[in-house]
Amino acid sequence: MGERLVLWDIDKTLLDVEDVGWSVFSTAFSAFTGLREHVDTRGPGRTEWQWFIDTLEANGLADRAEEFPRFLRLQDAEFRRRAHELRTRGRVLPGAREALERCAASPDVLSSLLTGNAIGNARHKMGAFGLDGLVEIELGGYGDDHRARPELVGVARRRVHEATGLEFTPDTTVLVGDTPNDVRAALEGGARIVAVATGFCDAATLRAAGASTVLDDLSDTDAVMEALLA
Repeated sequence: MGERLVLWDIDKTLLDVEDVGWSVFSTAFSAFTGLREHVDTRGPGRTEWQWFIDTLEANGLADRAEEFPRFLRLQDAEFRRRAHELRTRGRVLPGAREALERCAASPDVLSSLLTGNAIGNARHKMGAFGLDGLVEIELGGYGDDHRARPELVGVARRRVHEATGLEFTPDTTVLVGDTPNDVRAALEGGARIVAVATGFCDAATLRAAGASTVLDDLSDTDAVMEALLA
């Protein structure tokens, strides 16, 4: 289990849950602020923490940034209330389950998550499709750990080392994601990037962001494993 640490993004990499996550965030933000209407913000690949800060600022509420934990509690309750929507409106992207299963079965791979989602949201999304048992969720890096996505690489490596004693380097850590922010997280955080053009960005955009390895999707499991273990 010491050859590769593979850190998977969730949204548009493993899963497509349409706009359920965005709607949950917006509903929780309304409950948090008490505003009947508010300005929403968009930005693929942000951490949940940064998304919260951006939306506060867009609504003139920057002074409430320290209340992020309370917002997360409201959001978690909303995710629980709408868990059925994840299953009925969302889907596992082609090849994602097979790639996770192959990694879980490999003695050379420790597989976890690196996502802008807060860890609670990650559990809801992965659990809705039975993928939570295929990764070591507690050893990943999440959007409530740090505002800056590149910092999450170090967070995940520290958690892995503390839990298992295994030490991974930038050469033995691989981040899999679909946005330029995933690419930047790998390059700045210290990891190899395997980008997948399954989100809003095409392969050319991901290469321009700095990804040297770009897959159209995860449907070719052998090709995915070759890229991860290269």
